[in-house]
Amino acid sequence: MPVYEYTALNPAGKKLKGIVNADSRTAARQQIRQAGNYPVDIKETVPRAKAGRGKGFQLPQLGKRIKQQEVHLATRQLATLLGAGIPLVPSLNGLIEQTTNPAFRTIIAQIKDGVNEGNSLTAALSEHPRLFSRIYINMVQAGEASGSLDVVLERLAEFGENQQALKSRITAALIYPIFMALVGIGVLFMLITFIVPSITKVFEGTRQALPLPTIFLINLSNLLANYWWLVLLLIIGIVFGVRYALNRPTGRRFWDRMKLTLPGLSDVNIKIASARFSRTLSSLLHAGVPLFTSLGIVKNILNNTLLAEVIEDAAIELEKGKSLSHILRGSKWFTPMLVQMIAVGEQSGALEKMLDKAATSYEKEIEAKILALTSMIEPVMILTMGLVVAFIVISILLPIFEMNQLIR
Repeated sequence: MPVYEYTALNPAGKKLKGIVNADSRTAARQQIRQAGNYPVDIKETVPRAKAGRGKGFQLPQLGKRIKQQEVHLATRQLATLLGAGIPLVPSLNGLIEQTTNPAFRTIIAQIKDGVNEGNSLTAALSEHPRLFSRIYINMVQAGEASGSLDVVLERLAEFGENQQALKSRITAALIYPIFMALVGIGVLFMLITFIVPSITKVFEGTRQALPLPTIFLINLSNLLANYWWLVLLLIIGIVFGVRYALNRPTGRRFWDRMKLTLPGLSDVNIKIASARFSRTLSSLLHAGVPLFTSLGIVKNILNNTLLAEVIEDAAIELEKGKSLSHILRGSKWFTPMLVQMIAVGEQSGALEKMLDKAATSYEKEIEAKILALTSMIEPVMILTMGLVVAFIVISILLPIFEMNQLIR
C-alpha cells in the first residue's frame, strides 16, 4: 500500500503535516477529510529502489535529516513494544506515532508497508542501506530467524548508543584544542597582517641594513597582506589534493599504515580499532550471526585497509579449521590482550562475552588516552604561540636596538 505525505489545514486553520497509508491519492484525501482536516497538498513517497539504484528512499523535501540517535531510540522503542507481546505491524504503527521527525516517520511507514505486503523486516530494512547498516540488517535477520527479535533489537540499541557515546566523548575532548588552535591562528594572522606593517613602516626611511629575522617578518607580512587569497587557494588546493590522494588505493594504504605506526597516535588508533572490532563482533555473535559472516561485516567498519586485509585472511583461514585467536596472533595490529581474551572465549564457549569485556576495557583506555593527549596539546599550543609572538617581538626590537647603538 502506498504511503502519502500530506499538508493539511485543521478546523482552526493551522497547517499540519503527516503521512497516511492509502490505496490511491483519492483514498488518502478521503482519510484526511474524515479526520476533520482539509488537504492542501498530497505527495506519494517513492522508494529509490524502484526509481534509482536501491540506495534508500527518495523522500520529498522534509527539511530535516535523520540522526543516528533517532535510529537508536526507535530501535529501543520497537524492542520494548515487541517485548510486550505486541505484533510487528502494530508495533511499527506505534513507532510512527512516537516519531517526530517527518523524514524518519515516512521511512518507518515504508518499512511497515513492506512488512504488510508479506516481506520480512530484514527485507524492508534492506531498502534503506544509507540509514541501516549491514550490521543492523544482519542482526535483525538473525533475530527473525531465531525468534528473538526483541532481544536483538535491544542489543542493537545498546550497541548503537555505546558507539555514539564513545564518539561523542572523543569529539568533546577534541573540541577545546581545535577551538584554541583556530583562535590562535586567527590572532597571529591579524597580528602579522595588520599590526606588524604599521610598526615596520618606521624602518622604511632608514638606510640601515635590517637583521634577517626582521626581513623575514616584513616579507611574510607583505605576502599575507597582499596575497592572502593566494595562500587561501594554496591551502584549499592542499586539502583537495590530500583528499584525492586518500581516495586512491596507494594513498589510502599509506595513510592507514601511518595511523597504525605514527608515534604517539598509533596506540590510540590501534585501541580504537580493537574496541570497534570487539564490540561489533560481540554484538553480531550474540545475535546469532555466524562467525564467518560476522568477520565479513566487521572488516568493512574498521575504516583501515590493513586491518581489513588481516580480517579477510582470518576468515579464509577460519574455513580451514583454525581458531580465530591463532590466526590473529600472527598479526602485529591486534594487541596480545585481545588475542588472549579471544582464546579464552573460544575455549570456554563464551566468545561474545569475552569480546564484550575487551571492548569495554578498550573504550575506557581510549577515553583516558584522549584526555591525556588533549591535556598535552594545550601547553604545546600555548608554548608554540608564545614562541611565535616572541619571534615577532624580537624581529621588531632588533633593528631598534641597532639604531640606538648607532646614535650613541
